[in-house]
Amino acid sequence: MKKIGLVGGTGPESTLMYYKILNREIDRLTDGKAMPDLAIESVDFRRAWDYVTKGETDLLFDYLREKVECLRKGGADYISLTAVTMHVVFDELVRATQVPMVSIPLAVCNEVVSKGCKKVALLGTVFTMEHDFMKKDLREAGVEVVVPDASERKLIGRRIYEELEQGIVKDSTREELLQIIRRMMETEDIDGVILGCTELPLILSYSNCPVRCFNAVEIHINGLIQLAMR
Repeated sequence: MKKIGLVGGTGPESTLMYYKILNREIDRLTDGKAMPDLAIESVDFRRAWDYVTKGETDLLFDYLREKVECLRKGGADYISLTAVTMHVVFDELVRATQVPMVSIPLAVCNEVVSKGCKKVALLGTVFTMEHDFMKKDLREAGVEVVVPDASERKLIGRRIYEELEQGIVKDSTREELLQIIRRMMETEDIDGVILGCTELPLILSYSNCPVRCFNAVEIHINGLIQLAMR
């Protein structure tokens, strides 16, 4: 079993999902014979988020690089960031550390393309929705990516930061998000929606989305499982 290193804490709720699902699924796939060899290097969410909101990506890179190096020295064969927003410095981390890292944007892109979707909505933090790092692979693969309008982006970002990051899940928030998705189905003619924040699966899922849903956490974890079990 390969050792997986997770840069966690951004936020704690999604890190818990990674830990629990990786253990549960590998245990199931091995008929109860094995669980993964995992290491988690947890960051200060408030510090990392402050770097993001201030546009201090150089400081974010330095901070995350320390965490990646700790995991590498601890024997991790593959390393992953457990937050989509932190992927703004993913390419730089790969170049600087020469560590095999598993990209959420690329994993999601491969899944979207495999399902034949041509136009997808991207939901996530305001930073993720307004920057290019989650869209680039998809566009290069010929998939059109659209985001909610400015007021909707602000609402989604606020709900993620003030509620989901704290593990707070409200039916009223779920309905707000579903209304945005329905609106984009009608006005943007989307044929899929990407849950592009690793806390969004706490509130949205295949069972309640009105259009094909791409859960970034599940897609990423499936890729990690394949690598761990090589």
